[in-house]
Amino acid sequence: MDQQMMRENLETSLRKLHGVGFQEANPSQLADAAMTLVQEELQSRPLIQGKKKLYYISAEFLIGKLLSNNLINLGWYQPMNELLAERGLAVADLEDLEEEPSLGNGGLGRLAACFLDSIASLGLPGDGVGLNYHLGLFRQEFRQNKQCEMPNPWLSKDHWEKRSKISFTVPFAKFHLQSTLYDIFVPGYGNEAVNRLRLFDVDSVDENLPHADGIQFDKWDVAKSLTLFLYPDDSDRDGQLLRIYQQYFMVSNAAQLILMEAEERGVDLHHLDEAVVIQINDTHPSMVIPELIRLLIERGIDFDQAAEIVSRTCAYTNHTILAEALEKWPIDYLEEVVPHLMPIIRRLDEKVREKITDASTYLIDDQNRVHMAHMDIHYGFSVNGVAALHTEILKESELKNFYQIYPEKFNNKTNGITFRRWLMACNPALSSYIQTLIGNGFKTDATELEKLMAYVDDAEVHERLDAIRRENKQKLSDFLKETQGVVVDPVSVFDVQIKRLHEYKRQQMNALFAIHQYLEIKKGNLPHRPITMIFGAKAAPAYIIAKDIIHLLLCLQELTCNDPEVAPYLKVIMVENYNVTKAEKIIPAADISEQISLASKEASGTSNMKFMLNGALTLGTEDGANVEIGELVGPDNIYIFGKKKDYVIDAYAQGSYHVADYYADPQIRQLVDFIIGDQMRAIGDAESLERLHREISGKDYFMALLDLRDYIETKNRLLTDFEDRENWLKKEVVNIAHAGFFSSDRTIAQYNQDIWHLV
Repeated sequence: MDQQMMRENLETSLRKLHGVGFQEANPSQLADAAMTLVQEELQSRPLIQGKKKLYYISAEFLIGKLLSNNLINLGWYQPMNELLAERGLAVADLEDLEEEPSLGNGGLGRLAACFLDSIASLGLPGDGVGLNYHLGLFRQEFRQNKQCEMPNPWLSKDHWEKRSKISFTVPFAKFHLQSTLYDIFVPGYGNEAVNRLRLFDVDSVDENLPHADGIQFDKWDVAKSLTLFLYPDDSDRDGQLLRIYQQYFMVSNAAQLILMEAEERGVDLHHLDEAVVIQINDTHPSMVIPELIRLLIERGIDFDQAAEIVSRTCAYTNHTILAEALEKWPIDYLEEVVPHLMPIIRRLDEKVREKITDASTYLIDDQNRVHMAHMDIHYGFSVNGVAALHTEILKESELKNFYQIYPEKFNNKTNGITFRRWLMACNPALSSYIQTLIGNGFKTDATELEKLMAYVDDAEVHERLDAIRRENKQKLSDFLKETQGVVVDPVSVFDVQIKRLHEYKRQQMNALFAIHQYLEIKKGNLPHRPITMIFGAKAAPAYIIAKDIIHLLLCLQELTCNDPEVAPYLKVIMVENYNVTKAEKIIPAADISEQISLASKEASGTSNMKFMLNGALTLGTEDGANVEIGELVGPDNIYIFGKKKDYVIDAYAQGSYHVADYYADPQIRQLVDFIIGDQMRAIGDAESLERLHREISGKDYFMALLDLRDYIETKNRLLTDFEDRENWLKKEVVNIAHAGFFSSDRTIAQYNQDIWHLV
């Protein structure tokens, strides 16, 4: 669509919606008209068709705001931006007025969103299936230097969701619920046809159910609360039961949808696997296996045949090495919610026991808990990890017992990102400049970014890259001042760690570096240039230590920002309510990408890929996809520190890590004890600070103190290297040039080639 046609269409949309023309319309009206125009175009397009269809079932789809992404994929971004420029506006200004869909939390959900984009871009028939959470995870607010959780309503305008006529009855033990299906259309880049994200809901959900000041609600009223929140607090029995209600509602609807569409296509259900493949994204959708078996039995297929059909149809993606993250539901909970599934699950367990003597692989353990991952592995045809190291660890230790039984099922699919969104949409200046250097082929084939290696020593290119980052840092500085009232120096080093708050990601270790730097400045040892340490993270409402780490970071923010001796050289900034929109502002401005999880604990990471694509350098452990980044860019273009995965795995197995040995180091003790020192007590909550201090000094389960000295030394070396601008900018070019491997297009092509076989 050229600019003139865009003008005419936008004018028509404005007249129809608001009775105004392009020149008179305010930004809100322009945003409304633009989103409506895009949605009408998407709804008019045909669906991607094929003999075999993928159903990607996931509890999360962190899709972010959709206007820019949809415009890019439709090929409308440039004409829309040029047209808006006549009014002194840009697409980004309109997108600021869009609500961000609150359908996910972290990497799991963002990955699912990237995958949907790439599936459509590659022309593969595949829909996402999930739930339509009204209030999302939660909106994070900071009060008295603490995280407070508030409802996050986002369904105020029906711009992207289209209510369908499809509805299913979902049976629970004591009642049935009728579902409603909403569709969000997913365009691929340069593809005329579309796929869908299919979200199930119930009309009885009450958004006013949460208590006045927070996200607490009566979980027993399932009809009113079922799709209210993503991951409702499961620290009590009612919360755990509600999780089971949610998961079964999701998979029962998914299974009914799959069979309905298969039957409409005339598929012989005995050969369902030839027409359908189901990807189980983590363990949340695992009950689709017994549910699909149940529905096939209802259609006259005997149990053993149904189990075999489902086993040929379902594939499982493992996203974690943490055993506690692999769901295990007590049988009595399942009996209370979905008693009709338990005879099927018991029969599936019996079939395993008939063939296998290793009790550690059984579906039902000796504590009467059902292991969801075990069901996925036994009754699926593929098990994949999400980074080379992660898959290796699954085979060698965490799932070794299963790998010995089913070596042919295990495979690796290193995660990827939608590079068009994380470059073209969030960093248009860099994307446009790259296009002037190497053409626009990289927009469909990210490996063409390797052509940038021809410019690795080009001073003019270095200068332009530096200028683009300075512009992005200024924009982020302006945004932080406007939204949070904090003033940061755009000339400073932007050192960024943005990801879900979890101890294994070790934000606490980064906080100890901030304390180290604070104390050095107080001694008069000033850094080469100011450092701005930027954090963004939400902690699960019931994860007390994670919330204590946020409290520590917010106390350090107050301390560093208000100390006149320190503020010119060091500021700690915690971004409130971190989400996709804020990531799109932070990542293009980052100099340093903090990827500091304990080796062997991060399955992959994807923020590391987004930072790399935008030219930030990785400071990280040999964990997750950091390993593959290091292999691509070489050791001179990444900053690796810390113990390796074999050491860590052995330390857990032998119980040989003793935090007291490290806490005894006077320098480390000084940093840890600062947490409960007078300065912090004057700012923070003593109970929270003391609890975190006890956790780090007495337990330190994720071994922050093990790597702390090496971390500080490596980070100081990195900060020194930053001053050698010529060599630093060479490293930036190398990182951008090799980021194409981490395109989700590549990941999806590998899923299709090795697992799905859609075309």
